[in-house]
Amino acid sequence: MNSSNYQPDILIIGSGAAGLTCALQLAEHFKVTVICKGELNQGSTYYAQGGIAAVIDDADSIDQHVSDTLTAGAGICSKQAVEFTVRNSREAIEQLVQRNVSFTRRDDKKREGIADYHLTQEGGHSHRRIIHSADATGREVSVTLTEDALRHPNITLQTNRVAVDLIVDDNTIPKRCTGAYVLNRSTSSVELYQSKFTILATGGASKVYLYTSNPDGASGDGIAMAWRAGCRVGNMEFNQFHPTCLYHPQAKSFLITEALRGEGAVLKLANGERFMSRYHPKAELAPRDVVARAIDHEMKRLGEDCVYLDISHKSREFLQQHFPTIMERCLELGIDISQQPIPVVPAAHYTCGGVMVNNSGQTDIPSLYAIGETTFTGLHGANRLASNSLLECLVYGGSTAGDIIANFDSTPAPTNAPAWDESQVTNSDEDVVISHNWDELRRFMWDYVGIVRTDKRLKRALNRAELLQYEIDEYYSNYKVSNDLLELRNLAQVAQLIIRSAMLRKESRGLHYTLDYPETLAHSQDTILRPNN
Repeated sequence: MNSSNYQPDILIIGSGAAGLTCALQLAEHFKVTVICKGELNQGSTYYAQGGIAAVIDDADSIDQHVSDTLTAGAGICSKQAVEFTVRNSREAIEQLVQRNVSFTRRDDKKREGIADYHLTQEGGHSHRRIIHSADATGREVSVTLTEDALRHPNITLQTNRVAVDLIVDDNTIPKRCTGAYVLNRSTSSVELYQSKFTILATGGASKVYLYTSNPDGASGDGIAMAWRAGCRVGNMEFNQFHPTCLYHPQAKSFLITEALRGEGAVLKLANGERFMSRYHPKAELAPRDVVARAIDHEMKRLGEDCVYLDISHKSREFLQQHFPTIMERCLELGIDISQQPIPVVPAAHYTCGGVMVNNSGQTDIPSLYAIGETTFTGLHGANRLASNSLLECLVYGGSTAGDIIANFDSTPAPTNAPAWDESQVTNSDEDVVISHNWDELRRFMWDYVGIVRTDKRLKRALNRAELLQYEIDEYYSNYKVSNDLLELRNLAQVAQLIIRSAMLRKESRGLHYTLDYPETLAHSQDTILRPNN
């Protein structure tokens, strides 16, 4: 029986850009506890290389950024959500500048203020609008926000804790979220957190695939917990595969940023032939789904393990200035990017769907909010435009904080919830089941629900997912929870949501490409799943 009981004003599950942006604004008014799965700075934000899309340059405009986002989203973005996000982009960047985030400056430095920063261009963008910190923007943002949070007297950061499930009070009308049960990985005990408001900022679910650019924690925890609590999810079939991850046996989950292609890198086959012009007029700067499918097709057509990204025509000095992280990592593996091309493959990168929220981060359950990659805001549609993800974290982190501040006083305190009861379970002596199911799940998702899909593959995947979920639920009922078991349970749930969503979409659009329905319908809509249907 658990004895630890925490009662912050606000509980935030996740310590990436979205969670910490929200926490820092809320902490000016309330006591905030932020829990993170591992140590600090281990989430997806920290590993984001490219930058943040925002309308900063005078030659750019909100309308142009909106138009690029809508185009990349393949016709099903929410225009209202896109306009809301882009309108707030400059303010979000200015807040980071005020926090002394060290963005890369222009070489000439002819202008002052925010216009003094260097902007790069990525696939799908019509202008240079990506503000960045060399090729380690996420690391700079993550470290800065974390340091600010650690210094703030109203923020408690707790590491090595993974949420088990949300607490929903069914005695209120409507039912309301009042906190969460959380596994303390250091003590192996489940703790009770009760709060007026709970915010899911747990990131995406790309670990459901065998190959991914994401860190190990991206197991869809927030999506799965919200679904079990009764929230709708939307557009789960749209999983973005980044076209260029480093292909090397020692390069686990190492991303080669799209900014290389923005600065002139070209994709080549093993014989040195360029191929992207056959697939899109923008060639290497085509949207990510187009580039990923093109690489996937060429690899399968030729039976090759990878293709090559070549930026060796740029000077060593230029590469060291703009891409020091990539250059250093490649050199560690014996690849000098100033002299030779980089072997690359596509890998699962971003979850475009998620928990349905409005512009204030509100979910279907009162007092439960969600922000960042955990969510479906309508911004990304059928394909995320490069570098809109960190922007979404910042903008919705701020709007969620504003909504909670406005509603805090009128929200009742949480009622007492029971402590976690593990009196009917035992320690597992069959952990091999977890590792086996983990491998099986990620492999059939890669083989059957990957870049190219068919009805037959999806049916096979659903059969396996349902059987796995049955086995996992039985295991969960009989044994004490562990981090691996919780992640497997959540990934199995998210896998089923992805497969069900993909089976409902009878067309190819954006990131969802199926050989059975290769055409794009004239009219389409979001894929929305509701619990218990």
